[in-house]
Formats: sequence, structure tokens, C-alpha cells
Amino acid sequence: MAELLAVRGLEVSFATDRGPARVLDGISLAIAPGEVVGLVGESGCGKTTLARAILGVLPAGAARIHAGEIVFKGRDLLREEPDVVNDRVRGRAITFVPQDPFTSFNPVFSVGAQLMDLMKWKSPRREGGDGRAGWPALLRAYPRARYRADRSSVLDVLRAAQIAEPERALGRLPHEFSGGQRQRLMIAMALLPQPDLIIADEPTTALDVTIQAQILRLLRQLVKERGVSVLFTTHDLGTAHEICDRIVVMYAGQEMESAPTDAFFRRPAHPYTRRLLESVPGPDGIIRDIPGEVPSLVDPPSGCRFHPRCDAMTEACRAFLPEACAVAADHDVRCHHPLLAPVGNVP
Repeated sequence: MAELLAVRGLEVSFATDRGPARVLDGISLAIAPGEVVGLVGESGCGKTTLARAILGVLPAGAARIHAGEIVFKGRDLLREEPDVVNDRVRGRAITFVPQDPFTSFNPVFSVGAQLMDLMKWKSPRREGGDGRAGWPALLRAYPRARYRADRSSVLDVLRAAQIAEPERALGRLPHEFSGGQRQRLMIAMALLPQPDLIIADEPTTALDVTIQAQILRLLRQLVKERGVSVLFTTHDLGTAHEICDRIVVMYAGQEMESAPTDAFFRRPAHPYTRRLLESVPGPDGIIRDIPGEVPSLVDPPSGCRFHPRCDAMTEACRAFLPEACAVAADHDVRCHHPLLAPVGNVP
């Protein structure tokens, strides 16, 4: 599989009062061009930390990267110059759709002012020589011809994102839009730089169910039309089933399983994945939780981090972290005892 993004053996810890918390522990995943990959798991499993590590926005004082690489289009972002990542990658080749559209806009500036400010610095038409040589970046003028072309692109993307009357929308303040409209604007902002990859961090969590469905359909339609890859983090398996081509399961900072969406729901191979699927309420309305507790990341269990809660646990699970093994085409699992029988619990 050709890879647009490959995360390999990434280890990240955060400083806490009780000692360093190993939030990502040797995690690996890959995203192909044009692929929508769902990153699923319980709250606190490390999904958002992984997204922030890829974007290069981990908190400098608290987070520490110990090992691993984040290879994007053949170059390791962890070893690139920060100025190069900021100018050419973050917000340009890799963009972000946040979880909360209500707090993502500055409330005192019009939507148009904020969209055009983004385009001034991250437009695909922008070259390094914009403005007068030697002037501080913030004082450089927005070239008139590019401004007109960028504004036309903004209007086109707003129409594609189903924002009514885009010309008028540019003059409105963020509070004049509904939550669903604001999330459409967020998707438009992520698409404007013509990125290769969008990271969407639970982008429908703050919306009601009917609006969630509309936003998911819109996002999938737009990224498929433009050939953009997406890393879609969520704890909602129904949402993952709706939008993703492939799903990666995380648990306590480790990836457990990676599979095409259909295989993930019909033939889950990791005991944790099966437990996760069984926890989705069925037609009987019964909620089945996963026995035990999520482990502490300050003092995590050895070997496979799920072994204290696993019915199939053996001494090997306690002693060694299993290597990823293929149980089918493009279906990998990190487990000493993968389960191969199909199940019928599809959301």
C-alpha cells in the first residue's frame, strides 16, 4: 500500500505530578492517498495526542517524544526544521477540523476576515516571496491579484460546503451561524489550502444526531471528490462505520488492530475490539461494559496493555508486547491469540 503518512514506533510521554505518563507507547499506523482512516478507542487512549503529534503542536513544556518517526510524503516531520513544518506542512499540506465549532472562531471578526486571513498565509497560490523583501511577515501586504483569486476560491468552497449565500456569509459574525453551519465552515477552512491530509478530531461530537449525519455525508463527499486523505478520530463506532475506509483501534496508547471497515465489524480479531463492539447497545437495549479498569499511563502494565482485562490472557501476554501480524489482506492485529471467527454485530 502506498503511504501518504506513516507513523512508526511513536513514543510520547507527558510530565505529571506522579511521574511521566506514557501516552503513546510505540504506536504505528499508515494512511494511503485518498483514504479515510478512523482512529477509534475509549476516551484517554491517546487519539488526540497522536493527532497533535502529527500536526506538531504537542505542548512543549509537558510533552516529550522519546522515539519513532512521522513520515509524511517521504519526509520525517520530527526531524524537519520547525519553520519548514510551519510554513509548508501545518495548515497547508495537513489541515485540521476541530471538535468544537463553537469556540474555534474568533467571535469579534467576521467569518470572511478569518477565512481570508487563513488564505493570506496558507493559500496554495502563496509563494515565499509575497510582500516586500525584508518586511516583518505580519506587515507584508496581501498581493491584490492573489487576494481576488483566493476570495473566488473561498466562495467556491463555501458553496461546496453547502453554505447558503456565501457572499453574504463572509460578512457575518460566527455567532450568526448555527452549530452545523459553523462545522461546515470549519470543513471549508480545512479544504481551502488544498491539503493532502485532513485531521478531523471528533468533529461531530458537539452536534445533534441529525446534523451529525449531514456533516459526515458532506465531509466524505468533499474529501472523495478532491482525493484528500483523512485521519478521523472518534469514540463512536457508528460514526466510524459511516465514513471510514479503514479503522485503527487504540487502547491505552497502543494500536490493537487495523482493518478495512467491513472486516473490522464482521471479523474483529483482537479481544479488545470484540469487547468494544459488544459494548454497542443492541436491539435489546442492554449495555455490556468491558470488565476491569483502563490502566494507569504512569505505571502501565507490561506486555499487551489490555491483558489485565482480557479473557484470553496468558503469560506471554503479560511478558511481551506482541508484534503486529496479518490475519487477512490489509488486516493486522497485535495479539498473541487473535480471534478468527466472524461476528454479526454491525452498527
